[in-house]
Amino acid sequence: MSNGYSSEKRFLYLLSCFRARVKMNIQVDPVLDYLTFLPRDVKEQIGRTVETSGNMKAVELLLNTLEQGQGWPPGWTREFVEALQRAGNPLAARYVNPDLTDLPSPSFETAQDECLQLLTLLQPTLVDRLLVRDVLDKCMEVDLLTTEDRNRISAAENNGNESGVRELLKRIVQKENWFSTFVHILHQTGNSALAQELTGADHSKSNAEIENLPHEDDPGVNESLLSASDQPNLEKEDGDKDSDLSELSFADSSIVSESDTSLAEGSVSCLDESLGHNSNMGSDSDEENVAKRASPEPELKLRSYQMEVAQPALEGKNIIICLPTGSGKTRVAVYITKDHLDKKKQASEPGKVIVLVNKVMLVEQLFHKEFKPFLKKWYHVTGLSGDTQLKISFPEVVKSYDVIISTAQILENSLLNSESGEDAGVQLSDFSLIIIDECHHTNKEAVYNNIMRRYLKQKLKNKRLQKENKPVAPLPQILGLTASPGVGGATKQAKAEEHILKICANLDASTIKTVKDYYSQLKDQIKEPCKKFVIADDTREDPFKDKLLEIMSSIQTYCQVSSMSEFGTQNYEQWTIQMEKKAAREGNREVRVCAEHLRKYNEALQINDTIRMIDAYNHLETFYRDEKAKKFAALEDDSDENDSDDDCDSDRDKEDGKRLERQDETDKFLMALFFDNKKMLKKLADNPEHENEKLTKLRNTILEQYTRTEKPTRGIIFTKTRQSAYALSQWIAENEKFTEVGVKAHHLIGAGHSSEFKPMTQNEQKEVISKFRTGKINLLIATTVAEEGLDIKECNIIIRYSLVTNEIAMVQARGRARAEESTYVLVAHSGSGVVERETVNDFREKMMYKAIHRVQNMNPEEYTQKILELQMQSIMEKKMKIKRNTVKQFKNNPSSITFLCKNCHMPACSGADIHVIENMHHVNMTKAFNSCLQYITITFMLENCYRYIIYFDSFSPFSSPLLFCQH
Repeated sequence: MSNGYSSEKRFLYLLSCFRARVKMNIQVDPVLDYLTFLPRDVKEQIGRTVETSGNMKAVELLLNTLEQGQGWPPGWTREFVEALQRAGNPLAARYVNPDLTDLPSPSFETAQDECLQLLTLLQPTLVDRLLVRDVLDKCMEVDLLTTEDRNRISAAENNGNESGVRELLKRIVQKENWFSTFVHILHQTGNSALAQELTGADHSKSNAEIENLPHEDDPGVNESLLSASDQPNLEKEDGDKDSDLSELSFADSSIVSESDTSLAEGSVSCLDESLGHNSNMGSDSDEENVAKRASPEPELKLRSYQMEVAQPALEGKNIIICLPTGSGKTRVAVYITKDHLDKKKQASEPGKVIVLVNKVMLVEQLFHKEFKPFLKKWYHVTGLSGDTQLKISFPEVVKSYDVIISTAQILENSLLNSESGEDAGVQLSDFSLIIIDECHHTNKEAVYNNIMRRYLKQKLKNKRLQKENKPVAPLPQILGLTASPGVGGATKQAKAEEHILKICANLDASTIKTVKDYYSQLKDQIKEPCKKFVIADDTREDPFKDKLLEIMSSIQTYCQVSSMSEFGTQNYEQWTIQMEKKAAREGNREVRVCAEHLRKYNEALQINDTIRMIDAYNHLETFYRDEKAKKFAALEDDSDENDSDDDCDSDRDKEDGKRLERQDETDKFLMALFFDNKKMLKKLADNPEHENEKLTKLRNTILEQYTRTEKPTRGIIFTKTRQSAYALSQWIAENEKFTEVGVKAHHLIGAGHSSEFKPMTQNEQKEVISKFRTGKINLLIATTVAEEGLDIKECNIIIRYSLVTNEIAMVQARGRARAEESTYVLVAHSGSGVVERETVNDFREKMMYKAIHRVQNMNPEEYTQKILELQMQSIMEKKMKIKRNTVKQFKNNPSSITFLCKNCHMPACSGADIHVIENMHHVNMTKAFNSCLQYITITFMLENCYRYIIYFDSFSPFSSPLLFCQH
């Protein structure tokens, strides 16, 4: 008993001595699981403290409970020490183990503190560049993490890779010898550059040298770490660039107060910059202090051509800036933002900037890479998107921050809420500057244009109020950014100029700014790639395609329909969709089902034309497997799993035939048609002799580009569909020749759910792009999601694989080839018309720059008048569209229409009382109507006072429908 008492006494003594260090090295949740002597209510109270106040407060409560508790059972101190060890907190266990005489030495504590500070300083770099999945398994292998740690890190990673890295760093620092172990793991996982950042050592060191990094027992551990950490050129606030890490160390490293343990708890959470997961939506002071010590403050300077295009905006004018991809449009926007807010502050006027983007990924990119690094010292910056998990509403965010980077839809939704009165919402007048990224999308019914129409309406309203000497609502300054406004499909120069003017009108721009002497000023900044056409012969034999055409012809004959469009084209696909909808309206099931199956075969033809025959076959096989699952629910589950086994085909087809007896005749025909030809299709698809020649051309192009230089090569292949992007990625992965030349490919597709093909999540997209930046992936196979805006590493090779859209996409995609001696390649069939469309796009690009030049040199009065006319036209078009939608609502709900008597203006009937016979006769059979009227004329009073005698099922726009009766 005396031994137990002395053990307890020594435990409490050690705890009093090393309380601060014990606190910073405990994760309390898993420890509680092993403390059997604590009452359940005490555990629950500590657990609630974790959720409400954080880990540090919960640890404090646990230690206070242990110190103040009376009557703990004998051996409770040993149980607590074992609980710490089993929960993955060995360092904390070592400090309070009453049986251990070898306590951590002062040199070890000093080294631990220095490592902790160094990690704190470099945490922004690690969070930005480290992928948590790369190191997680290795950390588990060397016991740097427990299973509990891994689960917590994986849960944090669901909120983004950055959150996962922060959780990882927070947990590894609680382990013994974590620094040298973590550096070793960074080298093993290909993150040598990050290891060099941490140690200052040459990242070409051998593994043997890495393993000899300092541990506790090394007498020179403190000096080694200090000398290594001198490598970064840290900068004090007063600008002294010669400060070293030792000057930043604590005054007494052996005594650590609770506030000094920020990395173990506080600083990791306060440094959480991931979008939408800010634990504190207020001040960023902690982040600023860490970033300030970690690296010199980035300097915001513009090149001469950037200052040239920014000048009108700096004077407060609405403008569009048109600069090529990679020329620094966003940096210009950051400069204008700071200048704008500075001037507002000097004038004691409210200043608020919102940056609108059209893709979720661009929010985080602009937030982390551009606006926050340059503005955080002076202004509060935040980023919001549809994926953001906000604890406060958007109007509150607008009140709290000076600069908001947001998807346009968030602003549109808040404006709608304000108009409908659902909540406070926001007004355009809440902002003093609106920056619209990729502003060429400000047209038609795009969300950008919906926002700008409100702006234009208020502008016109302000003019009326001014004439009446009434107060007007303030309007924000507008700044549009684009690499290519396009020509809107124009074929004549006049139409191209009209398109440019329309974009300017929609953005209320006083001018569109480009670099005057484009080539001389941007030749060093923008590298024009070499353009090549790689044409594949389209005269090859294709028995697989012939078989698909034969089947499609049989289906058309069966349902007695035919199309003027060619099989395998986009027009044919549109025709099948229209036929399917029409047949559904008419209740013609036979045509509807046949149209659905024809569309699937047409998709298979398009896949066969783009990628491999086996991919086209798998597309059909998957469709019919799903159809069989729906049509023949009684089939055994395992029949589908073995569906590709040719030996079982005949038995399975016989079974299917029996099931077909109970199905609709159309279903029987279509299913039997596929199953009868299935074996032949599979055989043809597996035959390499008739493979797509475009793939051969693509393979040769990739191999040529990745072997012609010893320098690292990066490239992007743009393709049309998500399915083709994924299939090309698989094709490259399965081809050993690509591996031999160092090609590491991955697909990058959109996150929307508009396609039948599974989308990528936002986290998956970010991970792929991050790996592409670091070189772990050097070839992206992407849909158009990678064309605009994304900050993708400069590429040596850009390939558009049978994909040509418009001149905007061409300029955007070509702009990705920014490296020296880069190449832009178009791969297509000789008869596909792709080359011709690319040539047209080249012509339209020249037409676009010529149109911009003419618009820039228009007479100011003529320009202003034209802009006003186009703005009025845009507003009227919106009004007419609203009216047409109102008409559709009346047509779909006739009972909402009331007809009045011309003489007495009393209700005579509703639209639901009128019956249409043979699409021409309109009859009302109600007694009240019959007794009242002998002759009727249905007219509608329009806003312009014209009268139309029209049929009930073909309304024109109207404000209030009336029925006039004449006796």
